[in-house]
Amino acid sequence: MSDRSGHIRTEGAAPGWISRHRPPEQSLFNGVYGLVLASALAAALDPAGEEADPGSDALWVVLTALASAGAHGYAHVIAHRASADGAVTTSRLRLVLHEWPLVAAVLPTVALLLGAAAGWWTESVAVNVVLLFNTVALFGWGVVTARTAGYRWPAACRAGIMDMLIGLAIILANALIH
Repeated sequence: MSDRSGHIRTEGAAPGWISRHRPPEQSLFNGVYGLVLASALAAALDPAGEEADPGSDALWVVLTALASAGAHGYAHVIAHRASADGAVTTSRLRLVLHEWPLVAAVLPTVALLLGAAAGWWTESVAVNVVLLFNTVALFGWGVVTARTAGYRWPAACRAGIMDMLIGLAIILANALIH
């Protein structure tokens, strides 16, 4: 079957290593969400004309990611509670803890901002590198997500490009605002 349509593979499972190491769909979603969140925060926390404080900015990125992950996990618990009876159980706690990829996705941003706090580079350089890194990572996550869903390479690359456009939009907005 040709890949002209770019639709999901009809043969069944995803190819090669993906079928053996298939990450949960929620992890993939949270990874993309975390990268977009980290990019937006880094761009917003680097206002032009203000004194740079990359250590504080790194802390805000981590706290915001933790709060977002907690809120998203708690929303799952509330939805689960609305559809079933019972008190908070370990399975509901696991719903919250499954949000860890969102927090993990912001760690490169935090590391680059902490490098600026250590004086290795300026905060504006760190933010520019963060935006570039996260945009490339969004492409990668898009490709991995599409391949995990069974898409062939051309369609997976198109999905990666669509995710990457989010990062490029943040870069453009950052450039226009500053």
